[in-house]
Amino acid sequence: MANAPHFLPYGRHQIDQQDIDAVASVLGSDFLTSGPAVERFEAALAKKVGAKHAVACSSGTAALHLALMALDIGPGRSVLVPSITFLATANAARFLGAGVRFVDVDPSTGLSECKHFKEALSEMSGLAAALLPVHLGGQTANLSDISNLANRHSLPVIEDGSHALGSAYSGSRVGACRHSLMTTFSFHPVKTIAMGEGGAVTTNDDTLATRLRKLRNHGIVREAEEFQNRDLAFADGDCNGNANPWYYEMQGLGFNYRASDIQCALGESQLTKLEEFVEKRRLLSRLYDTEIARLAPFVRPVSRTDKCVPAWHLYQVLIDFRSLNISRAAFIRHLLGLGIGTQVHYIPVHLQPYYSNLYPDCRLAGALSFYESTLSLPLHVNMSSKDVGFVASCLGNLIVQSQTTLNSAGDNGQIHYI
Repeated sequence: MANAPHFLPYGRHQIDQQDIDAVASVLGSDFLTSGPAVERFEAALAKKVGAKHAVACSSGTAALHLALMALDIGPGRSVLVPSITFLATANAARFLGAGVRFVDVDPSTGLSECKHFKEALSEMSGLAAALLPVHLGGQTANLSDISNLANRHSLPVIEDGSHALGSAYSGSRVGACRHSLMTTFSFHPVKTIAMGEGGAVTTNDDTLATRLRKLRNHGIVREAEEFQNRDLAFADGDCNGNANPWYYEMQGLGFNYRASDIQCALGESQLTKLEEFVEKRRLLSRLYDTEIARLAPFVRPVSRTDKCVPAWHLYQVLIDFRSLNISRAAFIRHLLGLGIGTQVHYIPVHLQPYYSNLYPDCRLAGALSFYESTLSLPLHVNMSSKDVGFVASCLGNLIVQSQTTLNSAGDNGQIHYI
């Protein structure tokens, strides 16, 4: 079998001359950070998703941390987090000393639905602090049901939308916060738009937006009307009662989570191409759907959810490795040898040693089932329809090869790793 004409990673950014010019413009300006490019990107992002505020920060992890800090979540309370997610969703709570209650998922989608959050809440012995639904691969769970559940328990909802910029649920874009208090985003290079590293929190709450901006900048306050140490702030002030021009206060503990103008210039440029990127990913996903249908029952796409129009970040399939008589590791290595990069999203977080030591009794059958069969195939805007066909053809040939090996070996109970 011929190798791919070029290596196909599972995800990759696309940078064009417009992006390069935007960054070069900042490099020649007076501001490399804390300048006008940050505000322009925040305004563009808020408008794009339909939120009142967007607060840019240094990463998706920082966005999650800021969102939880803004709600004063800490020791003695726990956040509810799907086990199928990147580590950062849970880690953000631990940074603050809060506990994590891992939530099971639907094994056909990898998403935690309302019933999973409800079950987790019913089994909790401590105080819950927030629900954090994760939009895996670009799909959302049923957010209206999750929101209603949270309201009944007087709990805030924070959407982890790192995979879902451009996705919509029930007519509203992810990030509009129609069913949540805040939504967090990541702009890592494999995401739909790239800033190198970068993140953001969107919200419609004025107070939260102000608090998020303080927390991303060491907790610093510069507004004279908010100063607490009035004697120090105004000791050498002018006759009009203005505060000392150099004065600022740290009224609470914050972090250096600022996004630079360099990052935000790239992000603003990339954001102008969001619809183009999303449509290309949807086109590639539809092509995959057609090709993968021929590989049933051994390979099938993750199930589609109701009310969601995804901006696909991942193209995830579920593979019956046991029936194919091949290990996933061998499957991945074989594809890699053909120039096809794949990935697994994700190892259930509750199985990570740090968390399994904290919560040794956590058992989540749906998360384990999803993990054991999932594989993310290449999906990015640099791909062509021929690339999709090549990936599908390689999958099909690998299935035929594994079945031929199985049939020639007979029913001897041995698993063959090709």
